[in-house]
Amino acid sequence: MYFLGVGVILMLLKYLEIGAVANWSWYVVLAPFALAMAWWAWADATGYTKKKAMERMDKRKQERIDKNREAIGTLKRPGRK
Repeated sequence: MYFLGVGVILMLLKYLEIGAVANWSWYVVLAPFALAMAWWAWADATGYTKKKAMERMDKRKQERIDKNREAIGTLKRPGRK
């Protein structure tokens, strides 16, 4: 996501001819978009995206379980076995 943000900012600076970016090649300005595509391809190919989604889902599930246990008073307390 950071690559896309940087790419959009650089593209706007180049298009509006602001600062030193105005003198840069379009290849350099558009490079963050290529890096974003490479990142997404790698993340999908290695399962990184799915792993992170599963971790978020497991965390939300555990938080929900803990909240419900606390609400009914069965959450483990210190000193209790």
